[in-house]
Amino acid sequence: MSVINEVKQKIDIVEVISSYTPLQKAGRNFKALCPFHAEKHPSFIVFPERQSWHCFGACGTGGDVFSFIMKKEGVDFAQALRLLAERAGISLVTPRAGERTEDRGRERLFQINEVAAEYYHHLLLNARVAKVASDYLEGRRISAQAVRDFQLGFSPDSWEALRQLLIGKGYGEKELVAVGLVIEREGGGSYDR
Repeated sequence: MSVINEVKQKIDIVEVISSYTPLQKAGRNFKALCPFHAEKHPSFIVFPERQSWHCFGACGTGGDVFSFIMKKEGVDFAQALRLLAERAGISLVTPRAGERTEDRGRERLFQINEVAAEYYHHLLLNARVAKVASDYLEGRRISAQAVRDFQLGFSPDSWEALRQLLIGKGYGEKELVAVGLVIEREGGGSYDR
């Protein structure tokens, strides 16, 4: 079991959030004035069964206990993990050299996905060929703000556009296959998924 899952199992989201803001029972859930914006009527709901929270008011955000601590304390995930592990009485062990190498490899795979998402988002906002997709989103009344917030993107009708971009940025073919962005051809090589 990963330390993240161990912390999630030992921490009760209701207990954590109630230490920051008073919660009121509302059926199976709890409600409160949102701790992230000013409001007069409670729109912040904590779901104990799912160990999650959501603001149905101006924030419109939500998540798990880690995202709450990150947002409330203004810290990154690693710092939130440290705070919650300490609260749960779990000691965090510094990874050994082999694990650090594995973590760097995993981080590199996440970076590949980020680059791909940014590329597709950039195309949606700037490519002439993406006008059809932009018009579709506009017709569905999806705001420009939502497009930015959810980093919506557009994939061109191409077999290799993403592959060429990522290889040009120094990522290897095997890494692209590992993250599922390209598929290997039977005769060798690969193409965009």
